[in-house]
Amino acid sequence: MIEVSHISKDIQGCKVVRDVSFVVRPGSVFGFLGQNGAGKTTTMKMLVGLNQPGAGQITIGGKAPTHRSVREKIGFMPETPHYYSHLTGLEFLTFCSALFRVSKNKQECVELLREVGLYDARDVTIANYSKGMKQRLGFAQALVNDPDYVFMDEPLDGLDPIGRLALKKIILGLKAKGTTVCFNSHILFDVEEVCDEIGILHQGALVYAGPVAAFAQGKSLEERFVAKIQSLTPTI
Repeated sequence: MIEVSHISKDIQGCKVVRDVSFVVRPGSVFGFLGQNGAGKTTTMKMLVGLNQPGAGQITIGGKAPTHRSVREKIGFMPETPHYYSHLTGLEFLTFCSALFRVSKNKQECVELLREVGLYDARDVTIANYSKGMKQRLGFAQALVNDPDYVFMDEPLDGLDPIGRLALKKIILGLKAKGTTVCFNSHILFDVEEVCDEIGILHQGALVYAGPVAAFAQGKSLEERFVAKIQSLTPTI
């Protein structure tokens, strides 16, 4: 279980996350929603231990995200993955795998690339990858350690419809085997399809956390989301 209790974060004197609390149940898919600058990426970085909250506490399986035993169980895909561009996709994934105590062999890395749709580009240098291909590779590296918890910042951004469908199927497959998945997205249709629960951030504050269906109330998630944000910022 992921438990977030009253976390806040100031950056350069600006409070970007304000007293946020929520729980993510084991084996569920949780989506963070919000406008640009709402605090989603900052919250995500605190969840994986890259940033520390100025106040409050985060635990994953009862321990802090910075604990070694927790880090080994986390997979993380940042909003803009960076690569050693001279490596091939397979070389990069093999390198990432070797960072963990239990690593995948070369053939297992090949199969993971096949799963995310990069099998045919496995021996192509990353410098020649498109944005969508780099997104797929970032997804693969987040899964290379067979994590119990997967965190992704805008994982479906830049993908064509076929790529989005393929990665959504992988997310649902992770859920089916008990993996907990958290991701940020502006593509509300995709969130509605794969998420059990959502958290909506607005100006750093959590204005809703709970089941997708309870928030949508029979309407589209996009319609309800826009109405919610407009009710909080009437000048839109």
